Amino acid sequence: METNLTPSLSWLAPLFSAVVSVLFFALLGHGLRKVRGTNAVSAISWWAAASVAGGSGLWAAQFMALGGLGLPWDMHYSPAALGIAWGAAIVGVGAVLGTARLPWRGSVRMGLQALLLAGLWLGLFVLARHSLGVQPLGDALASLWTPGSLIVMASVLGLGLMFDARALSLGRFSSRQWLAAGMFGLVAGMAQDLALSGLKFGVDSAVRGDATVDTPTVWLAVAACALVILLGLLGALVDAQAHGRNALLASSLSEANRRLREQALADPLTRLPNRLMFEERLEDSLTMADEHGTGELAVMFIDLDGFKPINDSFGHVAGDAVLAEVGKRLASITRPSDLAARVGGDEFLLLLNKPGANEAVAQVALRVLQAIGKQYRLPNGVDVNLSCSIGIVMYPEHGPGKKLLANADAAMYAAKRAGGSTFAFFAPAMEQDARVQLELQHDLRTALDRHELELYYQPKVHALSGQITGVEALARWRHPTRGLIMPDAFIPVAERFGLIGTLGNWVIEEACRQMRAWMDDGLRMRVAVNLSMHQLRQDDLVPRIRSAMARYRIEAELLTFEITESVAMEDITMEAFNALAGVGVSLSIDDFGTAYSNFAALRKLPAKQLKIDRSLFTDIDQSSDALAVVDAMIKMAHALGLKVVAEGVETEAQRDLLLALNCDELQGFLYAKPMSASTLTLWAMSDEGETHPVDFRPSIYTAMVDAMK
Repeated sequence: METNLTPSLSWLAPLFSAVVSVLFFALLGHGLRKVRGTNAVSAISWWAAASVAGGSGLWAAQFMALGGLGLPWDMHYSPAALGIAWGAAIVGVGAVLGTARLPWRGSVRMGLQALLLAGLWLGLFVLARHSLGVQPLGDALASLWTPGSLIVMASVLGLGLMFDARALSLGRFSSRQWLAAGMFGLVAGMAQDLALSGLKFGVDSAVRGDATVDTPTVWLAVAACALVILLGLLGALVDAQAHGRNALLASSLSEANRRLREQALADPLTRLPNRLMFEERLEDSLTMADEHGTGELAVMFIDLDGFKPINDSFGHVAGDAVLAEVGKRLASITRPSDLAARVGGDEFLLLLNKPGANEAVAQVALRVLQAIGKQYRLPNGVDVNLSCSIGIVMYPEHGPGKKLLANADAAMYAAKRAGGSTFAFFAPAMEQDARVQLELQHDLRTALDRHELELYYQPKVHALSGQITGVEALARWRHPTRGLIMPDAFIPVAERFGLIGTLGNWVIEEACRQMRAWMDDGLRMRVAVNLSMHQLRQDDLVPRIRSAMARYRIEAELLTFEITESVAMEDITMEAFNALAGVGVSLSIDDFGTAYSNFAALRKLPAKQLKIDRSLFTDIDQSSDALAVVDAMIKMAHALGLKVVAEGVETEAQRDLLLALNCDELQGFLYAKPMSASTLTLWAMSDEGETHPVDFRPSIYTAMVDAMK
């Protein structure tokens, strides 16, 4: 007699079976992620752990469902059959996990083929496990077609929900993981009920096989296996949390590194890339052009025309505003494949990838000229205009990659010599200028190591007594083949190629060393050193100065730092001046009268001296206007408690009038030219360096001034 199995009134066992199926699928998803990892030890460990825990869970789920059948006889099981079923479950889960180690391992997500294989494999394995488990009870295969199709579909869809790229929009992996696990557990429970309820078996099925393990013992084993999969899932949750924290930490570190790199490779004023980043991108573009034949590229060297007058007349705040606006305008006209960069001062570079013919590049240059030529509104509300000169090189027509920037620079200078506000393509005739710039830049990088740079010193004298009061340190470059090179030839090269900071630091170090050498020889000499804007922006400027003074045992009162008027009016100068004043050194404003001064700011600066630029008194003996300007400046400086130095004094007439105007110190060829340290030592200790008082007769000078007025 055959009997149809009816659903048990006990719903608790099937519910537990469905819950365990949910836990199994969630653990399987985490295991697949870990097995796909590149760390072999971790992958193997998770493979073994997930196989044991998952297989135990599947085994427990089936026997939970069997326990809820409510059969009219007691169930007994063979220990060997139970062991084989448990072992087969572990091997089956391990085989499913093994699909993650197939050739799709290197992918970020499992491929479609891998998902289909894993889902089909899992579905067939669950069916086989079910068939083996119920085979002693009756004809299993006859009841498996419909539930079997559901299991395969749930397996494929669940794995796809977790790992397929198209499911990413549904949320994070953990959300998709539990959604897939819930779906699989629900379908697995329904399929198992369908399969069990469709079984047909005879009453003699109860006595098949050796009955040595009773139902309570099997339930204890089922509980133990359920505990195993629960512990496995808890381990997976802890691992996922740790992975999330590590991922968050890695993301934070990555973001911090990105910001640090951005700061290192970006110009702080315009936020455009700086020279270093531009050179990296240029090198990458050249490599692609050479290796992959991606076509030509073009480089534009852009130098602003008329920027210095704006900067000098309205101050560096206005100048910085103009530069920032120029950066925005250049960025707005570049394509995503191009790159605009600021490389120093008022110089910019533009990299064009696949620019087309020269005519297309010329059109880009015209757009740059138009963009930069538009009016600028300064922070004080004044509208100003400026233009630019553009030098253009094409690769590979205009030379190898290492010469592109130098050739573009030479072309830019050709455009500037043509009157500015235009562009020029590089031509072979410009190569000589480019070669000189490139060679000077190359030689200057090693000049310090080869001890080719030296300091010359020009004396400053007391106006009335003629006694030397100190010297100004001036850099000279004794080139092995070009001879003595003056600062106006190599300082612009240092600024253009980012060497001015190193050069400025050497000047401070060398000046302190020479002061110590003079003191050891019995000569106490005050030395003035020029500071550039680049140095004032360096955070380690004051520590460097302190270190040099301590190393050579230099008294702070013997050291003076000169800053040009235009630099002194910049916002950062007050903080830098105060920091330098805290060291105890003297501060002097150089080239006074050549730029726009904010006298309220000047009054607050801790400076002790003003240096009047020679351009203001060159014709002081011929121009009443020049006399009036210098007279007013000296009186203003004295009112602020500042001493006045006139530099560039070349004639006795200039000296006499400056004396009449109560100028404190004089410097120029009338007294001495810049000289080497050894020559200055002899000069200062010889008759030439002794005190030579001027025959000061107030009535004579007053008459001269009155006559000029």
